[in-house]
Amino acid sequence: MLRLSLASAAALALAVPALAAEIPIGHLADQSGATSDVGVPYAQGVADALAYVNRKGGIKGETMAVESVDYGYQVPRAVALYKKWTGGRDKVAAIQGWGTADTEALSAFVTKDEVPYISGSYAAQVSDPTGASGKAKAAPYNFFYGPSYSDALRAMLMWAADDWKAKGKTGKPKYVHMGGNHPYPNSPKEAGEAMAKDLGFEVLPAIVFALAPGDYTAQCLTAKNAGANYAYLGNTGGSNISLLKSCKSVGTDIQFMGNVWGMDENAAKAAGDAANGVVFPVRTAAVSGSTAPGMAVAADISKVSDPAGTAYRPVHYYSGICAALYMTEALAWAKDNGGLAGPNVRKGFYQKKDWVPAGMEGLCVPSTWSPTDHRGMMEVHLYRAKVSGATDGALPDLIKAGTIKLEPVKTVTLPRKSEWQGW
Repeated sequence: MLRLSLASAAALALAVPALAAEIPIGHLADQSGATSDVGVPYAQGVADALAYVNRKGGIKGETMAVESVDYGYQVPRAVALYKKWTGGRDKVAAIQGWGTADTEALSAFVTKDEVPYISGSYAAQVSDPTGASGKAKAAPYNFFYGPSYSDALRAMLMWAADDWKAKGKTGKPKYVHMGGNHPYPNSPKEAGEAMAKDLGFEVLPAIVFALAPGDYTAQCLTAKNAGANYAYLGNTGGSNISLLKSCKSVGTDIQFMGNVWGMDENAAKAAGDAANGVVFPVRTAAVSGSTAPGMAVAADISKVSDPAGTAYRPVHYYSGICAALYMTEALAWAKDNGGLAGPNVRKGFYQKKDWVPAGMEGLCVPSTWSPTDHRGMMEVHLYRAKVSGATDGALPDLIKAGTIKLEPVKTVTLPRKSEWQGW
């Protein structure tokens, strides 16, 4: 049911046969690059969900021909794949994308070619479909499932301001942005620092650390000596693990706040007690172990690549499922209302308010896209990583024993401010 072209040995585990298919879909995945630590589970969620839809009859009776490619988080490869997918007779009906640098690089292309593009990047810079905000170029064909990086950071800073007061602290708390000098970690930097100032934080100079694992003792000492109280981690879990360990070794007393890709169950296991207490946003309304109704369908989807049903699925896997299912429902609407041309598929994303894909209640967060606002979600679910004890066992066992937990902290519903759109 899926036609796959895989550019690395780390192929997506797709347990379905290839059959004749009619609707071309592109799928960019990072399975070997700088963000593969979180790219692998997210891409598997996307792939499994698309295969599951095909097994259930596809898009109104037509199956999807999904070409999933590991592009290694390399923008030139993403651009080359895009040109391949849109340059021939079998132009894709939509693309499941990935990183911020490539999403921003392709935004002008998808606008010109009218190709709906659902990214794993939540950069606010592609959330303004008209460009009316004046803060970003018009991106009418860019969509993403989840709060923007900027809105998620705004929500965490609102929580941090309350946290400071709840702890009885006085004076101005000190905030620092930490991450690589790259479009992804930098995406919410300006918005976050502006929000921090508005909330009464003292904003410290940003501290750069690479997207790759390494020794970040120097960065941790800089943050410690500056007296940072709250720090945003803009990188993925892979390098954040190294930073958290380095900071623990030098005795920092900082409340770390990760971006949506900055912490998960696997990162908590790898970082051990250095990850204890990290607060981060989760894009779904539930995590593994929940009895939410949507989890039953997610379990069936998971069996596409794990027939035994024994694999532990981290938070990113479920986000991939949701992103894929919103796209397939938009395709289904388009097929019933004039066909699968790009402008019509785009309209499919605007047909419902507080939209949850069928069967995913309690898992996918209700989302609303409109022709003037592609910020689909203003509700930010904050969780805290809790680690108690050694983490050298298997992740499912550690979760079952309660050694690693994802603890709900607060759900922040942000106002849909026009001045926040696009940055």
